[in-house]
Amino acid sequence: MSAVDSTPILAIATPPGRGAVGIIRVSGRSLGPFIERLCGRRLVARQATFMPWRDAQGQVIDQGLSIYFPAPHSYTGEDVFELQAHGGPVVMQLLLSRCMEVAQSIDATTQSPTLAHLRLAQPGEFTQRAFMNDKLDLAQAEAVSDLIEASTEAAARGAARSLQGAFSDEIQRLLEGLIRLRMLVESTLDFPEEEIDFLQQADAQGQLSRLQRQVAEVLRQTHQGALLRDGMKVVIAGQPNAGKSSLLNALAGAELAIVTAIAGTTRDVVSQSIQIEGVPLHVLDTAGLRETDDEVERIGIERAWKEIDQADAVLFVHDLTHWHDASYRNLDAQWQDRLPQHLPVIHVWNKVDAVGEPLPEVVSAGVALSAKRGVGLEDLRQQLLQAVGWQATAEGLYSARQRHVDALRRVELHLGAAAEHLALGGMQLDLLAEELRLAQSELSSVTGAFTADDLLGEIFSKFCIGK
Repeated sequence: MSAVDSTPILAIATPPGRGAVGIIRVSGRSLGPFIERLCGRRLVARQATFMPWRDAQGQVIDQGLSIYFPAPHSYTGEDVFELQAHGGPVVMQLLLSRCMEVAQSIDATTQSPTLAHLRLAQPGEFTQRAFMNDKLDLAQAEAVSDLIEASTEAAARGAARSLQGAFSDEIQRLLEGLIRLRMLVESTLDFPEEEIDFLQQADAQGQLSRLQRQVAEVLRQTHQGALLRDGMKVVIAGQPNAGKSSLLNALAGAELAIVTAIAGTTRDVVSQSIQIEGVPLHVLDTAGLRETDDEVERIGIERAWKEIDQADAVLFVHDLTHWHDASYRNLDAQWQDRLPQHLPVIHVWNKVDAVGEPLPEVVSAGVALSAKRGVGLEDLRQQLLQAVGWQATAEGLYSARQRHVDALRRVELHLGAAAEHLALGGMQLDLLAEELRLAQSELSSVTGAFTADDLLGEIFSKFCIGK
């Protein structure tokens, strides 16, 4: 892992635009001379001090609160200094420029050589320094971004739990069990002349089986956390005039898509984000699937298939008022055959309000509803959650990312391979040890104990500037 960059950094830590309060944050080593020069006095640690800030000519730029957090008791683990001023963009830029000016004016040879190199922070660099200085592990650092970007209350609560260490604690418990098992296996490899069967006596098989069950449970919870963070992409598909746009409007509770009796009204993708039980859903209405000579509509249908290929689930809408027509049913079957095989598909039988009883038997395999009147929508919402594996366990849930899910799945694979080697007795203990080592490496990547620098760069580059 790369050494921590000690160059002082600063940034505006509040969103662009006008606001009542704007914050400028500085982090680095030995900021005392810088703070004293900018503020005209020394500050009491962790105590907000109201004061004016002046330019080089002594004119007041603004007045507000200055707060000093000495290392190591700060967000980044370095000295941190914050200016809380009025949130106008001009004021923020003037104060930012003044900070740079003060840093460059300090005598580099007698006070603080690094301050002369004060620079603007990169996105996520404050949090990256917190991680590199062991103030946060990587899962907690990612939770900072997740908390800021949370789109639902459940997602915000889950991110807060991850930031407090709930997810990291789960990973740490798994690591402790895995390390104990590794020590047992490694001891057996190091002392082959011992007659005592270490593995059987210490119940290595039982330890491995318990570990596999624990990983499976953490993986289930992690998948739930990833859904809370990322939501799921749901594409509404089907033939023209089946009621796709009406269904989008009904789910969103607003007239987002144009609804007419004219086939081919929707020619591009219309999207809306909604939530069901705190889970974000990104719902896309697409062009009706049919053969057409209309160039614009054909492009819309091509885009529909691209969205379907990238979806987490598809709502395939059938028009019950045309189900008696064999040619309509054949076309429906033709388009369904083109759907990706791995993709969860919920069959929506629309316009139940326009047909009489009894409904066709095939309707029992999906959801019967009336998008126009809102009948059956709640049943559809529940089926959507089930289709992507959501389980209503909001209490105690933490936020997670797809990379965490992928890492835990690889842990499962390595533990499965380890179980196969263990079942062969002492014939493949070296392979057993290697699979356990790989499993530990994957687990450690979740919290950042073993993480490539390029992955760190990718993660923190997606943070907002000032965090």
